Amino acid sequence: MVRGFLRGAGSVQGSWLVSGVVTCTCLVVAMAVSGGRSRAYTAYSLAVHKTEAIPAFARKYGLRCSACHTVWPELNAFGQRFKDNGYQLGNDRDSPMWQSPAYWPIAMRTTPQWHLESTTHQITDAAPAGKTLRQTGFDLSGVDFLLLGTLHKNITFGLVPTLDADGTTGLEAAFVRFDNLGQSPWANLKVGKFELDNLLSEKRFTWLSNNGGFLYAYHFLPSGSANNFGFGDNQIGAEFSGHSFNSYTRYSVALLTTDDGEPGLPGGKSMDAMFTLSQAFALGGGLGPQRVGVFGYLGHRPTTFETVSGTAIPGTGTDNKSFYRIGATAQLWLGNLELLPLVSHAQDDAALGPGPDKPTWNNALLEAHYVATPRFMVQGRYELTRMSTQGDPATPKSLGDADAFAVGFRYYPFMISRDGMALHGEFAMTRTTGLAPLSGDGSGVDPADPATKVWSRSLLLAFDFAF
Repeated sequence: MVRGFLRGAGSVQGSWLVSGVVTCTCLVVAMAVSGGRSRAYTAYSLAVHKTEAIPAFARKYGLRCSACHTVWPELNAFGQRFKDNGYQLGNDRDSPMWQSPAYWPIAMRTTPQWHLESTTHQITDAAPAGKTLRQTGFDLSGVDFLLLGTLHKNITFGLVPTLDADGTTGLEAAFVRFDNLGQSPWANLKVGKFELDNLLSEKRFTWLSNNGGFLYAYHFLPSGSANNFGFGDNQIGAEFSGHSFNSYTRYSVALLTTDDGEPGLPGGKSMDAMFTLSQAFALGGGLGPQRVGVFGYLGHRPTTFETVSGTAIPGTGTDNKSFYRIGATAQLWLGNLELLPLVSHAQDDAALGPGPDKPTWNNALLEAHYVATPRFMVQGRYELTRMSTQGDPATPKSLGDADAFAVGFRYYPFMISRDGMALHGEFAMTRTTGLAPLSGDGSGVDPADPATKVWSRSLLLAFDFAF
């Protein structure tokens, strides 16, 4: 079984390694609080955690981290198949009963860092016309406690408690997955809180600053929107997925609560639906597998609640209004150069935004990774968001438009199965029209000129380490 598993992915693994695949580092830089931004944007930054890959797998199986990763935490084809198979290789080490009683599938990640934040046109009491605000200094990220593994043959679990730098605790993920139902890789069921099956994953991101560590395509909402959805957020529900033996063909269908991953059923009684489909093609000449995929999300949000003394009662939402996100993405290799393009289209119901019309917008991005050596990677990304229709016809069409730029590097001085460290450097900036990045509530708007271009910049130097 082990040899069969490795043989099915062996040609893929070899092509990626020959192409200059870098040794993994199980490291994360949690995003620091952005200076001079709106409260809504700061709260979002604190909530983001990069999870899903842990040194415990390398310790458990005696494999190099590069067996599963290109630039950590991104998966290569072998790593994608290992994940699809429920973190199982198909040998005795899969089962907890064969492990030493001292073995515990846990890892912890945190990041000491220095960063600088700057945002223009921020309105303050002393400067009602707006001014540039800056913050700089040494800082701390939060801590992720990562537990992922197998409970029994073909039963996978995931548990990711988090501790933010301000002492706030959370639960990023908590799920159980039943793998290979009916002895078929085409049938797997996951229940709990988990990341959506996005080909371009924010949980396996190599961008970590306040301006670089998120995708507008996943999180943008028009100004004044009552929607709370983030495509990159972990959601609560059930996912049915499947894949071919080598994971070249993959699909998933999920039913999710309407609460954007918040426990306790605070929203309504409806359900969201999500689907993904992707196909990889093996190319010769050292190019490795090329993957293309599509995705779609149909969501609902309640607009009416039962109340007590004017206060909404959680879970009683009705009059659900719909929204959707659709798009296509790819993962392309040209030798040591990886290209990750994405395009998407979004629309919310008029009841979720100000005005009588349905707001619609489009996103496009291109991300590039160049693996210069097994220990050094440079990267760049450009992303744009453009409003197509504002909910309120009186709102300038360009309000909320954004351009995001980022460049960075990751250098890995060492990585072993017990721990690892990386030096991460990144400069990212966004230019938004009339709004602070992702504020959505009008913060940063120049009342005299809603077409003002707001620049927000982040410079980050950090030591990532995991153990």
